[in-house]
Amino acid sequence: MAKVTGQLIDRAVTSAAAPESAPEVLVVRGLSRGFGERTVLANIDLTIRAGEFVALLGRSGSGKSTLLRAIAGLDNGVAGDGDLYVAPSTSVVFQDSRLLPWARVLPNVTLGLGGRGATAAGRRTLSDVGLAGRENAWPTELSGGEQQRVALARSLVRQPQLLLADEPFGALDALTRIRMHGLLRDLCAKYRPGVLLVTHDVDEAITLADRVLVLDEGRFVADRDLTGLGPQRSLRDPDFVSHREALLRALGVDADAT
Repeated sequence: MAKVTGQLIDRAVTSAAAPESAPEVLVVRGLSRGFGERTVLANIDLTIRAGEFVALLGRSGSGKSTLLRAIAGLDNGVAGDGDLYVAPSTSVVFQDSRLLPWARVLPNVTLGLGGRGATAAGRRTLSDVGLAGRENAWPTELSGGEQQRVALARSLVRQPQLLLADEPFGALDALTRIRMHGLLRDLCAKYRPGVLLVTHDVDEAITLADRVLVLDEGRFVADRDLTGLGPQRSLRDPDFVSHREALLRALGVDADAT
């Protein structure tokens, strides 16, 4: 498998949120992965452009995490084929905030960020995530939602071209998740990275994404453009409900039973 940065390969049409003139930040072509006799990803193609928010749904074992790890370069030594172009500036946010417990908030945000201005950039980004004034707090002094805000700040302070998010709100309570959805939308509108969000939550995917993919047995079985829903989305919207039902069917779930 070839993974390259800084060199574009094939072009593909994406959603209305990212016109063809927008630069590609992720291009996946013919990506396959297997573990022993089991095929986890089968000839996957995917393109994400700058400013496009793509959500990836799938049941457990469908290959979501395997795809994300391949894109993030975290699966070295795993057997497979295919080509990847990944933007040179890429950040990852995990379900666990992964903050260093022995470092205060600001050093956690600027970790690995060298050069003059790193501290000022860290303070600005903390302000963007609503944590101005908490720069000297210890991670243990923060709530789960606040810790995840710090993790977002750490990812965004580098102004990434591509943001990979692996169920970043999965460990949060329902009210905090709703607040984090609004925050993430605002941050993405400001920083304009391409985003690939892995989630189990259909409503979360529809609320946040321009485009939703469903992965099943290593293949995409659904690809829905949600840009027609507009920025303000509600479960009371018939179009929201229609997308929800279609995505649940693609996941093998009876929408009437949810």
